[in-house]
Amino acid sequence: GRQRLVSATVRPKPSPMQMQDLGPAPEAQVARDLVRHGLMALPVALLLGAIGWGTAGVASVAYAYGLILINFVVAAALLGWAARISLGLLMGVCLFGFLIRMALITVAVLLVLDQPWVAPVPLGVTLIVTHLGLLFWETKFVSASLAFPGLKPSAEDQ
Repeated sequence: GRQRLVSATVRPKPSPMQMQDLGPAPEAQVARDLVRHGLMALPVALLLGAIGWGTAGVASVAYAYGLILINFVVAAALLGWAARISLGLLMGVCLFGFLIRMALITVAVLLVLDQPWVAPVPLGVTLIVTHLGLLFWETKFVSASLAFPGLKPSAEDQ
């Protein structure tokens, strides 16, 4: 009898830059943790702003906190979206998204800097200290989870 040849389509292996990350998305969880921790520290920051600069200090700290928390939520959303498309896009969004978000925060600060309700020192200190503080706080738990995937920090550790 006659034999039929079945041609197999050969698909080239995609480069790592074109691969998608379809695994669980930790970005949203990290952003939720950052927001939760930020809101836990907010009363202390508002109190310090009130003691040092009065109403303008409170308003400046609150404005800075809003910028910071929005920044973390937007970063998580962008990274989660990019990871689903390709790792190359993820790297681009990571770098350029950071630069664009920092530029937007700078513009948001410059737009209100001359307003009577703004005190520049608590605004600037809150932006820097809170960003770094929350990132260091979260890094502790993320690095522990990566090093020991079976061990998740308990609720009282966070």
